[in-house]
Order: sequence, then structure tokens, then C-alpha cells
Amino acid sequence: SNGYVRSSTEGGIATVTFHHPKSNSLPGQVLRAMAQAITDAGKDPAVRVIVLRSDGDKVFCAGASFDELVSINDIATGTTFFSGFAAVINAIRKAPVFVIGRIHGHAVGGGVGLACAVDIAYAVESASVRLSELAIGIGPFVVGPAVERKTGTGTFGLLTATPATRRSAQWAEVHGIYAEVLPTVAELDARINAHAQELAGYSAEAMAELKQVMWKGTEDWDTLLAARAQQSGRLVLSDATRAAIAAFKAAAATR
Repeated sequence: SNGYVRSSTEGGIATVTFHHPKSNSLPGQVLRAMAQAITDAGKDPAVRVIVLRSDGDKVFCAGASFDELVSINDIATGTTFFSGFAAVINAIRKAPVFVIGRIHGHAVGGGVGLACAVDIAYAVESASVRLSELAIGIGPFVVGPAVERKTGTGTFGLLTATPATRRSAQWAEVHGIYAEVLPTVAELDARINAHAQELAGYSAEAMAELKQVMWKGTEDWDTLLAARAQQSGRLVLSDATRAAIAAFKAAAATR
């Protein structure tokens, strides 16, 4: 009931899979386990590429766990929770191998952040995107740098300021979030498997140096994302945010 993270490695390809029964929402323990799994895979000399994916059918990731958000009672606890997103993004950034994202369904809030944080994201046609944070009184502070890096400032601002708008996978492809959109999950998996196997045959040293080139300009993200986590940890305590989360949970319970 608390979700899980599972890792496996075969043929130079490490697969990190996360899941939570509530639409793959992310509590702190799943975030920390995901960050650790990505870090460990990056340190394994046998690994040439990492595939990040989630289990389930319709939703890749629904973002932060509302159950955990409503339990936050002080800034320190809030900062610790949002630091989990920072840890995952920084683990992807620092991994000396390419990280491929398998986006098999909707991506909401922090899920959009994950889709943007991976080096290459492949998606299925139903994988819409929505940055929902402003609707509950916070903002995409921690995932924002990853989203802005992929989409540019203007598109990031649009996504942030329209938290109720769900945009199509094709829109996300045009705006740099997805590298390619496939018609079916079977075709998505075939595309990812082919690319991962290709990368597994290339020079580890060359890919590690390319990874550093690709992420140039993000060297301050350890401190930047920590500061952003503190912003979110403070805002989540506001009366407006607590009321918005409670209303969302109540509406979800009646569906």
C-alpha cells in the first residue's frame, strides 16, 4: 500500500521501476528509493544506460502524494518531503549514463518533472502533461528547473500558469518534453528497448563525458533545488494550500 521501487540489470541496461497504488503518486519513501536506485545503477560499471519507468496502466506519475502533503505540519518536514524530488532529479543529472524515460500514461505535476529530468523521454499517445501545482497553492519550484531546461522559459511559464489544462503528448513532443510519441505501449516498449540496446554497445567513457556536456550549466542544482524544496515546504503549510488539498481529496473520494 506504500508503493515500491524495483531495479534490475540485464545486458548493460538497468531498469528502475516505481509504483504506488494511488495513480503512481510519490510519497517520500518512494522518492528516496528511486533516487538511490538511480544512483546505484550509475555507479555500477556494468550499466551503460538506465530506463526509468512506472508500473500500472493509465498514469505514469500523478506527482506528489496528497496523503503525505496533508500530513506535513512544519517547514522542516515539508522541506524534507520536497527534497525527495530534488534527490531524484539530481541523481538523474549526476548519473554517468543516459537515462531514458518510459512515459506510458498521463504525467501530472512532479510526473512532468520526471519526464523532463530524464535525458530522453519516449511516450505513448495518451501521455498528456499538466503542471498542477499552482492549483493547490504551491508551484513547481523543485521540478521547475528540469522543465524549463527542456521547454524554455516561455513554455514553462505557460504550463505553470495553466494548472488545470491537460496538454496532449503531441503538444509535449513539439515543445521538447518528449523525444518521440508512439501509438501503442507495445511500440513504445519496442522503441525504448531498441534504443537502450544500442546505447549499451557504445563507449561508457564517451557517454559519461557527453552526459556532462549535456548538463552543463546545472552545476548549482544541488543548492538550487534544496532552496526550492524549502520554498515548497513553506507554502504547503498555508491555509489556502491545505484547503485546496482537502477539497481535492474530498472530490476524489466521491468519484
